[in-house]
Amino acid sequence: MRILTSYQPPHVERAGFDPDLSGEERTLVENCHRFARDVLRPHGKALDRLGAAEVIAKDSPLWTVYAEYQKLGLDFASLDELEPAVAARLESLIVEELAWGDAGLTLSLGVAGFPLLVAQAAGNQELVDLAKERIGCWPVTQPDHGSDMVDSYGVERHPGTVPKPGNVVARFSGGEIVIRGQTSAWVSNGSIAQIAVLCCPADYGQGVVRPDGIRNYAVVIVPLDLQGVSRGKPLEKLGQITLPQGEIFFDDVRVPKRFAICEGESGAPGFLSVLSVAGVFMSQTFTGLARAAFEHALAYAHERRQGGAPLIEHQLVRWRLGEMYKRIEAARAMTRRAAHYLRAAPAPHPNVSSMSKAFVTQTAFDIANEGLQMFAGNGLTKEYPLEKLVRDARSALIEDGENYLLTLRLGSVLSDLYKKGWAND
Repeated sequence: MRILTSYQPPHVERAGFDPDLSGEERTLVENCHRFARDVLRPHGKALDRLGAAEVIAKDSPLWTVYAEYQKLGLDFASLDELEPAVAARLESLIVEELAWGDAGLTLSLGVAGFPLLVAQAAGNQELVDLAKERIGCWPVTQPDHGSDMVDSYGVERHPGTVPKPGNVVARFSGGEIVIRGQTSAWVSNGSIAQIAVLCCPADYGQGVVRPDGIRNYAVVIVPLDLQGVSRGKPLEKLGQITLPQGEIFFDDVRVPKRFAICEGESGAPGFLSVLSVAGVFMSQTFTGLARAAFEHALAYAHERRQGGAPLIEHQLVRWRLGEMYKRIEAARAMTRRAAHYLRAAPAPHPNVSSMSKAFVTQTAFDIANEGLQMFAGNGLTKEYPLEKLVRDARSALIEDGENYLLTLRLGSVLSDLYKKGWAND
């Protein structure tokens, strides 16, 4: 216990009440903050006014963002060399700071590196070299299969139903894989990517659906300049305009079997491993968006006069700001706990990441919505930032797993743990 002899305001960092950031961590946060403030936020605002095709045009500000991001020199794979707790905190600090600038651009930049991260994790140097300096994407959703894809083992499937093979299927034959079908339009970076880490149903010679009613899966690195790959139109959508999305068509695309990261019995666990990383990344990103919404509201409360005084002089406004910030700290804590679990647990499970994703994205939406309410009519206009943050946060409640389904799946996992002896004594 420490007893203070004088009162001081609480120590605070950019990312809240961190008590012990090192000098190196603080420098990295400041570098990311400047990039977020000077590059991501202004370019994100400009991109948000464009149509989907304009966002990816050759003269788009998007490419300035990508070029400037390279100058930051961030290497997320190098975090694996650190202690799990240190790596989890540092990664969370970085992503939160970037997303404070713009969530959609942060998602685009992060997903761009997914194939490289997966290849590095697999220790496959050929695929590492193939993925380097290429914009990546993560095709997983399909026209007939959305968030139910996260339920790879069919626990939540309606009784008596049989799963369909899927819209995209990777067929393994001899030394090659033949990929056929189309993804949904929700593939992040789908309209600009040069390489993909494809997670899809697989046929190893006896069909996609096994006798027990479970689909086979595979995780495959696929260069998108191969014959048979084509794209649909870039997706027009409600929010995250700064994140280019679009469908990808595979017309008997052939890749060597050695491009498979996970196949056979390891296919579904491999897919769920990638999903685990995505859930943590979403949590880190939308902690940053929530903080941005709060800070806009905090500033506005000091600038706007209502009822004869600045908003901040009204007790209810201060209470609302306090309530918003409590929830940000809770979201940040859950995010970092999930990030640490992913790196340190003996058997990382995607439902821990999904639990965090569902909680944090809902929190981000609630905080952005409350921030807009504080701006009142001004919040509804494009002159102010809150309407964009609300739209961006709203999209997050569905992407990378719809939150209700993720929470339902969590309940099933908790039931399974109870049946195996956890929390029942």
